[in-house]
Formats: sequence, structure tokens, C-alpha cells
Amino acid sequence: MNFLLPSSAVTIDNTLSSCKYKVSLSGTMAEEIECEYTEYEKNLRKLYHIDNVKRDLLNMEELNDALGKPLDDPNIIVIHVAGTNGKGSVALKVAKSLELGGHKVGLLISPHISSFRERISINGNLISESQVNKHLQKIFRLCNENSIPATFFEITTGLSFSYFVESGVDVVVLETGLGGRLDATNVVTKPKLCIITSIGLEHTAILGNTVELIAAEKAGIIKKSAPILVGPNVPHEVIREIAKEKEAEGYYTCEDILGIDHCKDNRDDNDAMILNGVKYIDYDVENSRVAASALKLLQMKNSNSLLFKRISEDHIMRGTSQRPNCRFEEIVKQSVRVILDIAHNPPAMKTLIAKLQATYPDQEKRIVVGFSADKDLTQCSNALLSVVRNPSAIHLVEAVNLRAAKIEKIIDADPKMGQSNFDVKDRSISVQVKLALTLAEKNNEILVVCGSVFLMSEAREALGIQEARDSKLITSVAGSGLLKCKQRLESETKKE
Repeated sequence: MNFLLPSSAVTIDNTLSSCKYKVSLSGTMAEEIECEYTEYEKNLRKLYHIDNVKRDLLNMEELNDALGKPLDDPNIIVIHVAGTNGKGSVALKVAKSLELGGHKVGLLISPHISSFRERISINGNLISESQVNKHLQKIFRLCNENSIPATFFEITTGLSFSYFVESGVDVVVLETGLGGRLDATNVVTKPKLCIITSIGLEHTAILGNTVELIAAEKAGIIKKSAPILVGPNVPHEVIREIAKEKEAEGYYTCEDILGIDHCKDNRDDNDAMILNGVKYIDYDVENSRVAASALKLLQMKNSNSLLFKRISEDHIMRGTSQRPNCRFEEIVKQSVRVILDIAHNPPAMKTLIAKLQATYPDQEKRIVVGFSADKDLTQCSNALLSVVRNPSAIHLVEAVNLRAAKIEKIIDADPKMGQSNFDVKDRSISVQVKLALTLAEKNNEILVVCGSVFLMSEAREALGIQEARDSKLITSVAGSGLLKCKQRLESETKKE
């Protein structure tokens, strides 16, 4: 298998130790620049260009075998998390709580915001660039030697397995990427706990077009002799039956672990919270309950294990208070309250707007937003227009990414967006963020940055947030292989 970048995209001068490339940030040869890549940039660009398609676990099983099945080590506690929404938050909260309890915890999540390295961490410390290089080159070599046509996610998962075991972790928390049954992470055979946070309609062309079909895919992570914990919004009959067929240790809900009263605290019968007269669902509260339930269930099932360290109520409280970046993340910049949220589809937009109205009912909002092209642009636009005084309080941006929706397409989806702030000559996110920040400060408005995950890195940089951040030589090609893979898979599914 050949992992090299397409020859039409780069020219390589092998006389330089770091390699010199001519590369176009726009994905064509029209705007070539000459630059030296770092080893990290070279490896990440190679990874992002991989567009192999998998339909089963064969690739990952072969790669896992080549690695020596590292997470089958009986001295490592594995926690496997799937779900439509909330799985990343729950994984983070569980990992942080276990870290506070004295464990060395490896965490694999997706997607990332500003750096690929966010996907793989140990006790909150991101994998270093040098470790990415080391383990990624190892995975590339194993794939080439064993003729394994691995995908982006399979390679990334293999990288994490290799890194975690070499680093001596005693707990690994794995978040599935897509689905569960055929997800790259689902080669683990003996997890101590499986969690399904929620089930909703997503990726229907791949996972199925009903909640029941999607639930069956997510429930593919359930393993024999391992307990399964489910969140409140799942089709229990489907998952319970699969748990029975797979001989899971037990089927548990949050109510089973925490009690009904605790799980209904401050909520009405529809799970909505009420603040300032506005009903909304705070999914962070729900995610925290699922994480707390998981930790208590782990402790209950492993009370006599020498591997599991006792987790106190304080550890659980502090750990579950953690929230991933860009999930109603609040900062203050130039006296302006800024909220960053990766709400990127109609349901998520409605949830975000309800929480904005409940939390800040008396302040006007200004919004910077960009979408991926495959989202329902009309519904998303309608939702945002409902929360601002007029369209001029919305700033349209376009991420430097192949999957980004063009500003013209957003306006076509809802002509009112033609009255918003945008610049077709300079579509950069930073320009609109800085303009919106200035206007929000002048008008005493809340500034909201939302939409595609691909716009968040540049937005955060414009807001002065200091964090690990991949260069534009990497971000310009992020998702390129995945987009081709997704398009091919959906086309094949339609033919079937």
C-alpha cells in the first residue's frame, strides 16, 4: 500500500533533511508556495490524504494483530464509549475523574479543534509532535509491510494503542468515531465497562435510517461479561436485547445507579430545565450524570480489584465538572462575553439558542458562523435568524477546508443571510471574528461563535486563545481523504 501524497499535490526535494515542498493551500497548483515541512507536518498531511474505505473490522483487526493486541493486556482497564451525542464529553469526564483518583489514563477522542494531538492524551497532556511522528511512522510501516489498507481512523486508533501501552497507562477511555459495531476502536475484547450515551438520527446513509438500526450499530461495542450503561435517550428494548444476546454482565441505566430523584433533579417530565422562564435541555448536565453513573458502576464492579483505585465523591464531582472546548465554552475578551459552541446541525442549533435565551435573556446576540456543506443550511440559518435583531448581527465565514459550505450556498439556502456581514474577497474567519468582537463591545452584545468544528481553530486564534495549534499546511488538507471516503461510501450505499 502506498501512503505517499498525490504527485499532483506536492513536489519533493529529498536533498533537504526536512524535505522541501511546493504546496498549494487551496488544494490546487494555482497558488504554489515553497516551504519546508516539519516532520510532524509531513506525517499529518500524509495521514489526511488517505482515502481508503473500510466496510468491516478486517483492516483494524490486522493492524491490532501487528501491534500485538496491546489493549488486551489484563492489567489495563478499558472503558468504551459510544453514542450519537455526548460521548466525547462523557469520555473526558470519566477520564478526568479516574486521573484524579490516581490512575494514569489514556484518552482517545474525536474530532479535534485546533490540533490533531488533542485526539490522544494521557492525564490531560496531549501526545507530543515527536511521539506522533514516532508512532505514526510505525503504523505506516506496519500497514505497508502487512498490506493493510487502513483508513485515517484506523491508523489514528492504532497510533493511540501503541502510544498508550508504551507510556504505561493503567486505564484507557476510548470514544468511538462513527457507529460502534464496525468502529476502529471495536477491536478491544475485554472492556471493563461499555457506555452508550444517547441514540439519534445521524450518518443515516451509513448507519441506517431509523433510531433502532442506529442503536443496533452503537450496541455493537457491547461485550460478553462487561456491564453496559445507557443514557436516558436510547431505545432500551433494542439495546437490552443485544446485551442479552452478547451475554453482557448487566444492563444499567443512570436511574439504576444514581436513583430516580437524583436523575430528575431540576427537570420537568420532558427532561427540560427551566431558567428565566425558558425551557432548555442542558446536555452537559445529562453527560455529567452518565459519567458519574459510569464511575460508580465501575467502582461497584471492581471493588475487590487490585487494579482499580477508589474514586471519591470529590473526584467524581471535580472530574464530571470538566467540559470539552467549544461546548458552550465561555470566555471574556475585550469586556465581551464570548461563547464558543460546535453546534453544527438544526437540533444542535436549537439547543444552543434555547440555552442562550435562558442564560442571557436580556442581552442581544451577535453570531459568527460557518457550516459544513452537507448540513441543512436552510434550517440552520432559520434557527440563527430567530435569535438576532436583524441579519446584520450575523457574520458568515468559510473555513479553509474542503468540506466547508460556501458563503454563496448559505445565502442561497436563506436569502435573508444576504443582509449579514461577509466578505467574498476575504473569507477568513479571523477578519469576521475581530469585526464581530468590536461591534459586540460597542453594542454590549454577547458574541457567539458556532457551527463547523473546522472554523474553531482560526476563531480561537483570533480571540487570542493560547493552545496547541496545527499549522495551515496541515489544516488546509484536514478531512480531504475523509470527504472522498464518505462520498464514495454513500454512493455505494445508494447503489445497494
